[in-house]
Amino acid sequence: MFSLNRAEVIGNLTRDPEVRTLPSGQSVCSFAVATNRRWKDKDGNTKEDTQYHEVSVWGRLGELASQMLAKGKKVYVEGRLSTTSWEGNDGVKRQKTEIVAENFIPLSPKGDGTGFDLSEIGSAEKKNTTKKEEKKDAAPADSEEINLDDIPF
Repeated sequence: MFSLNRAEVIGNLTRDPEVRTLPSGQSVCSFAVATNRRWKDKDGNTKEDTQYHEVSVWGRLGELASQMLAKGKKVYVEGRLSTTSWEGNDGVKRQKTEIVAENFIPLSPKGDGTGFDLSEIGSAEKKNTTKKEEKKDAAPADSEEINLDDIPF
């Protein structure tokens, strides 16, 4: 039988990403994303609910997340849900459900002061291509720039 464990959220980071390295040498980046939901109740009053989602990003992708993301910035995160249980020092059993990210997209507008240019991501691969390939991959000079404010989500 088919099963699916998928989570997708778009929201704002509630804190700066934190990277730590495990004894095995593997790195993991952690942060939280806040999502908001608005609706009108039966009396027509606007209600709002905020949910906080813990996110972990492993390996090289986590290192990129720590460089590209910052508190207050909007981000799209996709991944899977993972729940961990443990017993605290006080003997109380605890649980934590988080999104283990497999991909993320920073959604803050260009020039927002983050100091990170998404075009830098592919720069390492471009150095390995020939000049002929670079010309083939180059966008025409009159191509339009995409404005993130025009995206409907």
